[in-house]
Amino acid sequence: MADAMARNARLILNGKVAQEPEIREAVSAMREAGCDLQVRITWEEGDALRLVEEAAQEGVSRLIAGGGDGSVNEIVNGLMHLDEAHRPALGILPLGSANDFAHGVCLPMDPHQALHAALTVSSRAVDVAHLGADYFINMASGGFGAEITTSTPVSLKRLLGGGAYSLMGMLKLWHYQPYSGHLSWPEGEFEGPLFLLAIGNGIQAGGGQKLAPDAKLDDGLLNVLLVRHFSSLAEMRQLLTELERIPEDGEFVRTVRTSQLSFQGDSAFPLNLDGEPRQLKAFEVKLEPRALKLLVQSDCPLLSSNARQ
Repeated sequence: MADAMARNARLILNGKVAQEPEIREAVSAMREAGCDLQVRITWEEGDALRLVEEAAQEGVSRLIAGGGDGSVNEIVNGLMHLDEAHRPALGILPLGSANDFAHGVCLPMDPHQALHAALTVSSRAVDVAHLGADYFINMASGGFGAEITTSTPVSLKRLLGGGAYSLMGMLKLWHYQPYSGHLSWPEGEFEGPLFLLAIGNGIQAGGGQKLAPDAKLDDGLLNVLLVRHFSSLAEMRQLLTELERIPEDGEFVRTVRTSQLSFQGDSAFPLNLDGEPRQLKAFEVKLEPRALKLLVQSDCPLLSSNARQ
C-alpha cells in the first residue's frame, strides 16, 4: 500500500535539466498537493555528495535523484557514505538518455508521474554493490560494453536515446581487443580473454540491454555475465545466439550468481559503474545486503517477493 504524500522531501536535480518547464510544473504540482518539496541543483562535481549530507543533517526523509543513471549513482554514493540509520529513502526522477535503472525497476518516465510515485510509494530495502570506494546500485559493465557506453558522444545519446549504444557498438565491433584476466568468486573461477563482463544488482545497462535478466535487488547476490572472446563470424553468431537466451554455461556465455567477485587483469580493464567510467587492472565487488531504502512500487519485478513479469 502506498503512503500518503510525503511532507518532508528533497529533490537533488542535475543542473543541466533544471530549467525544463515540465520538471518545474511537476514540482509545483507536488507542492500544491501539500508536499514540502525542496529542490537543490548540482552545478559541478562533488555537489551531489555535499547535498546528500546536507539533506541527512536536516532530517529529510525522502531524497529524490533527478537526472540520469550517473546522477543516481552520485546520490547512491552519497547515501552509502552516511551512517545507515540516517540515510533518507531514495526516489528517482528519470531525466537521462538511457535511465537503465529506472526502466529496470519499472518507474514511470513522465516527470509528474515519477515525482508523484517518489513522494507516495513505500520504501523497500535493497542491496547495494561496492567496488573499492565506489558504490553502484544497478550494474557494472566491463570490457567491450564499457567501451561503448564511455565512448558514445553525449549529443548522439540525446538524439537517439538508448539506440545510440547499439549504433556505436556496430561501429566499434571489428576494432575491439579482448581483455585477458582472472575472475574468481567463492564458488569458482574463470581465466581467459573476455569480450564482455556484466556484474548486475539490477537487470540492464547500455540503453536497455538486459544483461542480468534474473537479477533481484534484495536477494544478497550479484548476477554475473561472462562473455568469452570470439575470433570468427561463425563464433560471433553463436555468441549472439547465446546472448538471446543467456545460458548458465554456454560455449561463449556463462552466468554466475555470487555474493562477491574479484578480477585481476593483464592491463587496465574499462568498467562502467551506473554510467561512471573507470579503468582498473584489479578490483573486487561485494554486496551490502539491504543497505538502502528504495522508493518503488511494491510489485516491482526486481524485488525477490515478486515474480518476473
